Amino acid sequence: MSISAFEHPFLSGLVGDDETARFFTAEADVQAMLRFEIALARAEAGAGVIPQDAAARIVAVLQGFKPDMERLKRGTGRDGVVVAELVKQLRSAVGGDAAAHVHTGATSQDVIDTSLMLRLKDVLALFGERLEALISAFAALDDVHGRRNLMGHTRMQAALPITVADRLHAWGFPLARHRERLAALLGKGLPLQFGGAAGTLDKLGEKGIAIRAALASELGLADGPQWQSQRDILVEVADLLSLISGSLGKFGQDIALLAEMGGEIKLAGGGGSSAMAHKQNPVAAEVLVSLARFNAVQLSGMHHSLVHEQERSGAAWTLEWLILPLIVAATGASLRLAQELAGNIQSLGLDA
Repeated sequence: MSISAFEHPFLSGLVGDDETARFFTAEADVQAMLRFEIALARAEAGAGVIPQDAAARIVAVLQGFKPDMERLKRGTGRDGVVVAELVKQLRSAVGGDAAAHVHTGATSQDVIDTSLMLRLKDVLALFGERLEALISAFAALDDVHGRRNLMGHTRMQAALPITVADRLHAWGFPLARHRERLAALLGKGLPLQFGGAAGTLDKLGEKGIAIRAALASELGLADGPQWQSQRDILVEVADLLSLISGSLGKFGQDIALLAEMGGEIKLAGGGGSSAMAHKQNPVAAEVLVSLARFNAVQLSGMHHSLVHEQERSGAAWTLEWLILPLIVAATGASLRLAQELAGNIQSLGLDA
C-alpha cells in the first residue's frame, strides 16, 4: 500500500511511470549524494585543501558504500535532513585520519540540492526524448490524416469545418515550444549547489571558488554562486513541467471529446467497463486531463517555496521535497500516456 498514487500497487498502472520513478528512489538519491562527496574530495585534494591519500581513501570507500537506511530514516527524523547521519556513516566507513576530511567545507544543503540537480538533469533529458517522439508521432498522423475534415468547435459548440492538420498543429506546436524551452534550460546547465554553512564557503577561504568550479566540472553541472535561498531555478523547472503536462491535457481533452461525439476518431486500446461490456473508455485521454490539473495545483506550492527566510529555510525546503517529485512523476506519466494515446489513433477525421 502507498499514500502516493504514483507508487500505489495498482493505481501506478494508471498514473505511474517506472522510468521516471527510478530517479526518485532513495537509492538514486543516495548514489547522487555519494557522487557529490567523491567529487568534493577530488576537487579539494586538487586544490591542496585535503591530502591526496585521504582523497584516494574517501573515493575508494564511497564508490562501494551502502548506507544503513534505517539509521538514515531515524537520523532524518532527528535532524530534519539526511546528510548529518549519512556523513557520520561515511566517516565511520572511511576510518583513520582520512575520515576527518569527508565533507570538508560542505553543508547538508550542498549535498541534497546537488543530488536533486544531478537527477533532474537526467530526468529532463529523458523528457526531451519523449517530447521529440511525441512530436514525431503527431507529424506521422498529419502525413496520413492531415487533409481529412473535422468539425471545428468553439465554446463547446460546432463552429466551422477545419482539417485534421489544424487540430494536430494545436496539439503539436506547443510541444515544440516546450522542447525549445527544455533545451535552453539544459543548455545553460542546471547549477551545482555549493556554499557551505551560510553560503559563503567560509571554511575554504580563497580556494573556495576554484574548488566550486572543479566540483561543477566533475559533476557536469553549471558553476556559479550558491543559490541555497534563491529557489527560482526549481520553480522554473516546475513551471516548464506544468506547461508540458498542461499541453498534453489539452490533447487528452480533445481526444475524449472526439470519442464522445463518435464518427471522427477510431482508437485502439481503451478501457473496459465492469457494468457495460459495449463500452471502450478513453482512459489515457482522461488521465492526461487529470495529470494536467494535478500539476497546475502543485505549481502553486512550488511558488510558495520561493519564500526562504534569510540564508536557509527548513520549512520552504521541506515543501519542495513534498511537491517537486510529484510534479516530475505526473509529467513522466503524461508523456508516457500521450505517446500511447497517439499510437492508438487508427483513424482521425472524415473524408470530404
